[in-house]
Amino acid sequence: QLQLVESGGGLVQPGGSLRLSCAASGFTLDYYTIGWFRQTPGKEREGVSCIRGTDGSTYHAESVKDRFTISRDNAKNTVYLQMNNLKPDDTAVYYCAATGAHWHIATMLEGDYDYWGQGTQVTVSS
Repeated sequence: QLQLVESGGGLVQPGGSLRLSCAASGFTLDYYTIGWFRQTPGKEREGVSCIRGTDGSTYHAESVKDRFTISRDNAKNTVYLQMNNLKPDDTAVYYCAATGAHWHIATMLEGDYDYWGQGTQVTVSS
């Protein structure tokens, strides 16, 4: 059974850092494109970052570029999202997701993803 489990969320002050983890089981991450999404109440889910399955190329939304970094550890079958210089607007539930059908492209379209984790809360507040 394919499963994704996020961890690493929490409360952090503005300007602080967090590293989110997305641990996969039941499949091998490097054959999937993995995306991080976030959602706040009343808003649509937003694509944040993704890492392409074929070659590990990474992409980030403009709102987090130069602050967030996505990476993959194949040995641990885990994808990370390093978040630096966090802002209150980054407060959201963060989800990781996987797509095998689109493993050859870097997509941040929610509908392209087949498997989702349960989410982890990130709160940026002083």
